[in-house]
Amino acid sequence: MEDDALAEDLRQAVGELVRAVRAADTMPSGGAAILGHLDRGGPQTTADLAHRRGVTHQSAAKSVKELLGDGLVRTEPHPSDGRKLLLHITDAGRTRLQRERALRAGWLGAAISDTLTPDEQRQLRDCVPLLTRLTARITER
Repeated sequence: MEDDALAEDLRQAVGELVRAVRAADTMPSGGAAILGHLDRGGPQTTADLAHRRGVTHQSAAKSVKELLGDGLVRTEPHPSDGRKLLLHITDAGRTRLQRERALRAGWLGAAISDTLTPDEQRQLRDCVPLLTRLTARITER
């Protein structure tokens, strides 16, 4: 029972933290997420991206259309299925993604510096590998 309470407290705190950090975003979260997936995972189809993000194909396609219009992604024919297109992040897309990440990190870094003592900052730093391991366990499905 205590583990369930910890899990719920952690879920709520991390969710609120993510939403607060996203306030720094200058682009829609769907577009930023797609750029992030393309940057980390390489070329993918819209269907692949929808599946990875847990959204509908229609929702992913809308974000992709906006990214294409802004020159942040480009398409090329799928090598084994001519009916599909592979999406690639462009240099402009990578630059925009890096700017978004820097804004988020800047906001979070400032909040950490302004709010936590040096000892609390060390404690938080020690938690990062634990959170990384939890994320890896959850996403290994």
